[in-house]
Amino acid sequence: MFWFAEAAEGAHQAAEHAEEAEHQAPIIVQFVNQYFGQYALDFELKYTKPIWDKVLGYFGSTPEAAFGPYTAENAIPWYTVMFFIACILSVIIIWILKGKLSESEPGHGQQTLEVSVLAVRSMIEDVIGPHGLKYFPVVMTFAVLILVSNLMGLFPLFMSPTSATSVTFALGLASFLYYNYIGISENGLFGHLKHLAGPIWWIAPLIFPIELISNLIRPFSLGIRLFGNLFADEKVLETLAGLHPWQSWFAPILLMPLSVFVALIQTFVFILLSQLYISEVSHAPHAHVHGEHDTDDFEGDEYIAPVLT
Repeated sequence: MFWFAEAAEGAHQAAEHAEEAEHQAPIIVQFVNQYFGQYALDFELKYTKPIWDKVLGYFGSTPEAAFGPYTAENAIPWYTVMFFIACILSVIIIWILKGKLSESEPGHGQQTLEVSVLAVRSMIEDVIGPHGLKYFPVVMTFAVLILVSNLMGLFPLFMSPTSATSVTFALGLASFLYYNYIGISENGLFGHLKHLAGPIWWIAPLIFPIELISNLIRPFSLGIRLFGNLFADEKVLETLAGLHPWQSWFAPILLMPLSVFVALIQTFVFILLSQLYISEVSHAPHAHVHGEHDTDDFEGDEYIAPVLT
């Protein structure tokens, strides 16, 4: 029963971490819980807590030990509020930058969006192929949402939702489900599983379980990578903020370019890996060989429009 004691100790530490995060929650999170926390608490006590009681009970733990006490003040986690705000900010930022679209005299915001769109489009063409432009809306959505979430922690009253594992694992799981959906829809369930076995039939029994495990851990690797870098960046800034008064002002400002760089790099890595996973399961249609470049150029322009309109 030694591992039960370890599990209980780990759950206790998680509860302390959750309680500490709750005390540091931004005022907007406290405001949301003040007005909607009781409704969320009633829902959790009625529907989700009984499930966690059964699941964690098998490991000798309880939901309270793992997540902290169930109260109206922490019923809606800070990362849920921040991610919801990130979704709203993403739409607002694109709408503001878009402004009034013009072909002859595009504004600075429109040019910024066009450069971003063309950069992601070019990346998709290089990684997946010209036929991958049909996946542009989802990839671009990942890029904008993750970048905004990463940068939120640099502004007062906000925290980066991507510095919480619940958010990063959800994003990793969304990418995992999306590229598997593409693989099944294009190749069928059997064909999708067959590509995990490799091209050589006599080593397929060895390759298949390795590839299967490799694919199953991808949501966790995507989530851990994004979480680790953003969480570490925020902890560095928090540590510097607790130094000598004059250092607490100047040190974070000097490190802000590094934080922006980390936010950009982690966004790039996430969408790049997602495109690599898509490229493994998606293939160009063989029917369109002649005139392929003309068709793809038209489709590429077609997929820029939804982002800017």
